[in-house]
Amino acid sequence: MTEQGRRPSAGPVSAPPGRRLSGASEATEVRGRCPSLRRAFSVRGGEWLFAVVGLPLAVLGGAYAVAVVYAGALLSLTVLGLPFVVAALHGARRLGSLHRWLVGRLLGDPVDAPARLPRPSGLVARGRIVLTDPVAWRTLLYLVLRLPLGLLGFAAAVVLPLGCGWLAGFPLWIRLMEPSTRPPGPLIVVSVVSGLLLLLAVPGAVRALSGVNRRLARLLLGPARSQGRVRELEAARATLLADSTDRFRRLERDLHDGTQARLVGLAITLSLADDALSSTDPDLGRLSALVDRARAQTDDTITELRGLTRGIHPVALDDGLDEALPGLAATSPVPVTVRLDLREDPDPAIARAVYFCAAELLTNIAKHSGARTAGLAATAADGRIRLTVGDDGRGGAVLGAGTGLTGLAERLAAVDGALRVSSPRGGPTVVTAELPTRLD
Repeated sequence: MTEQGRRPSAGPVSAPPGRRLSGASEATEVRGRCPSLRRAFSVRGGEWLFAVVGLPLAVLGGAYAVAVVYAGALLSLTVLGLPFVVAALHGARRLGSLHRWLVGRLLGDPVDAPARLPRPSGLVARGRIVLTDPVAWRTLLYLVLRLPLGLLGFAAAVVLPLGCGWLAGFPLWIRLMEPSTRPPGPLIVVSVVSGLLLLLAVPGAVRALSGVNRRLARLLLGPARSQGRVRELEAARATLLADSTDRFRRLERDLHDGTQARLVGLAITLSLADDALSSTDPDLGRLSALVDRARAQTDDTITELRGLTRGIHPVALDDGLDEALPGLAATSPVPVTVRLDLREDPDPAIARAVYFCAAELLTNIAKHSGARTAGLAATAADGRIRLTVGDDGRGGAVLGAGTGLTGLAERLAAVDGALRVSSPRGGPTVVTAELPTRLD
């Protein structure tokens, strides 16, 4: 191949000996060679703003944390001590949310919010949850540490540049204050050079302090490692349950529209064959009897298959719990009064768990309670759904007594649900199931 026919190589182009690179080539070479130099003198506007705006919040937060610790220690010997600390920890969580928002908005490093506190019933239980909340105590520590960082950040972003300006303009200030005074030349040089060198260090100081604030926020304002792991497991469980629900639904439809339909067709065919074999011939009579038996077995199989498909995914749930639960109660041999207040639609896996829980409890009433009437109530609001099933039967139902309540409690526990049973001897029996409406 000739010299003209060669394709130029894709490697870097270097100037021949004795020739200079063009201005653009020199700029490209400098940019490629010194990216760290360019980063050293660049600071995002949000970092400057965080250093300035963050100072009042840092002072407020530090004063709040110190006041909480001091006042809490003084009041610990009185009846006001614990209520004060509980309220103060609630306030610390709110301040932590504000600082988390500020870090995400100005420093460009969003911090995941920790999990919300559970809300058990009773003031004592709620107070115990708050007092043992690691997020609130870590937030108090963050507010204490944020105070010196806020002061250093404000000094680096505001005080240091002003000092650099004063040093660099030192000869000018002297001349303005004392026109007849002329400072020594070495002093002028040292002052100007020191001011410029310190000014070059300002971006690096602001950026370094911003990095410390990011790491401190991630460490103390975000969820703990255990909470992060719990969230991962909850997300994995929600994904698994949603996938299982979809698979069950597809399986139910395949069985309903495929296998069950073919069995129905087979039963019809056997019925037609039985009609065609009606004869006085003994052999044909025996064949007709076999066909009758096959048709009866087919009918039994269809009945079992229908029960199986209802157990996989009840078709009634396609229209929601407010339609499925009254339909379920209507099939009970014991008269059931239904009261529903479903303001929220639960996740499909939760709705399925509630439906099967209601079905199991109504079956237990019909089989074991000897009740004459029963009641079913369901409410869904504020992220929780509660199902209550009661009867006027003989009572005596307990978890683990062979009535299926233990398995029901285990099924509810898989979706963060709980089962409570109140069933004294002689009745009445009230079983309550409580679950979250969402899995995440």
